[in-house]
Amino acid sequence: MRVIARKTLRKFTDGLKGSKDQKAVKSALDAWFHEVSRARWKSPADILKAYANASIVGADRVVFNIKGNSYRLVVAVNYPHQIVFIKWIGTHADYDGIDVKTVKYGH
Repeated sequence: MRVIARKTLRKFTDGLKGSKDQKAVKSALDAWFHEVSRARWKSPADILKAYANASIVGADRVVFNIKGNSYRLVVAVNYPHQIVFIKWIGTHADYDGIDVKTVKYGH
């Protein structure tokens, strides 16, 4: 899968500097990025095989739990083109305030 855009993950972890979570979140997101970059998902079922705790939300949206569910990562997956678009990342508490089906990066 091609992940668009890794810069989003870096920017988020840079924003956590000084936080006790920063190292762990960076490590978890780096691992997620490398695993997803090597994946060849054809359907939501393929995602659930690798990430049993992921939530499939609609035809293309997936929510990943990061760092023991303290953080959430929302992506849109284009299976035919093998692209994962990062739509949102934040704390579990902030996640409760978004509409996961329509959230866009930067909003």
